[in-house]
Amino acid sequence: MIPVTKPFLPAEKEFKSYVKSIWQRQWLTNNGPLVNTLELKLKEYLGINHLLFVSNGTVALQLAIKALNLSGEIITTPFSFVATTSSIVWQGCKPVFVDIDPESFNIDPYKIEYAITPKTSAILATHVYGNPCAIDTIQQIADKYNLKIIYDAAHCFGTQYKNRSIFEYGDISTTSFHSTKLFHTIEGGAVFTKDPDLLKKMALMRNFGYSGVDTFSEQGINAKNCEFHAAMGLCNLNHVNDILKMRKYLSEQYLNRLVNLDVKFQKIQNNEDYNYAYFPILFKSESLMQQAKANLEMAQIYCRRYFYPSLAKLPYVENVEMPVCELVASRILCLPLYHTLTVSDLDMICRLLLRGQNFEINKAPEIRCTSKLEPSQSISRMRSKIVKVNGSL
Repeated sequence: MIPVTKPFLPAEKEFKSYVKSIWQRQWLTNNGPLVNTLELKLKEYLGINHLLFVSNGTVALQLAIKALNLSGEIITTPFSFVATTSSIVWQGCKPVFVDIDPESFNIDPYKIEYAITPKTSAILATHVYGNPCAIDTIQQIADKYNLKIIYDAAHCFGTQYKNRSIFEYGDISTTSFHSTKLFHTIEGGAVFTKDPDLLKKMALMRNFGYSGVDTFSEQGINAKNCEFHAAMGLCNLNHVNDILKMRKYLSEQYLNRLVNLDVKFQKIQNNEDYNYAYFPILFKSESLMQQAKANLEMAQIYCRRYFYPSLAKLPYVENVEMPVCELVASRILCLPLYHTLTVSDLDMICRLLLRGQNFEINKAPEIRCTSKLEPSQSISRMRSKIVKVNGSL
């Protein structure tokens, strides 16, 4: 069986060495020494000054919204994991959806201003699949209307923008260290900000609002993480450069082998270092995607429809039409990508995709799609350092 992802695991002896120290100290949680060490090493690795290790990426979003005292409406994307929207609703705010760009799959910056009202307090945008949003344009809009910015950077460990960590941007950025991510702590997440006062506020909020043994200075929750999860993070941080290199290599192999597959690839920002967190492909139609998915599953190869359905169709939000998002969400498929995926397994995945396409072509005459999202016969390659542009996305 080939799953869509597998967690990276270090050698058992690496993890056990940390577990032994936990047993010796009997300090399991409440800002233990391994949590502090992990925070320091992450800041050093990422080249940033401020971060907090928290229990998961969803709580990170909730902390960000609460710490910024947001209310009313928050402009956001309909194409992301459900936690992006549910966190807004959970904090008593209203998500206002803006459609996505058909090339990058990120929120379309040129549609944001049309959604701003007197009730708008912030923009919460996702760097989809680790691909940076139009950060400069979004910042200009936020400055013009005095709005806060939160970036859901759950997919972004290792991604840079203008030679800086992607986590440096926005009033607060959040990420996930869930076991499905390329860097993980089994369960976990983090919040990032350049504002030391805001960091201090979130640090208090992370621990129930405690400011002393018997004093409270913030309304808080339990967003702490434990020593065991920090231990996994410390182990995995030693291997993250190799993980990033392998994902880049595997993505390059996919691109080379799928050059004749009639799909479209995500357009990646030119001015950043991408982390190859996912490998999504966009089919010409939902039926072609479904058929490809079924063909792969017959061979016990399991892909995922990240992200489906559109978040604008959730039962607890005001349903609105997001035509580009709905087209992308209905046609997208993320292929298996993880550190131990073999080239032979990748070859089999690509052969099955191409074989399925050839079967469909031979079965019936081609019906061309007139949608704006139609892939070209000459597939564009990712605009990244690994390949040159071949045609237009």
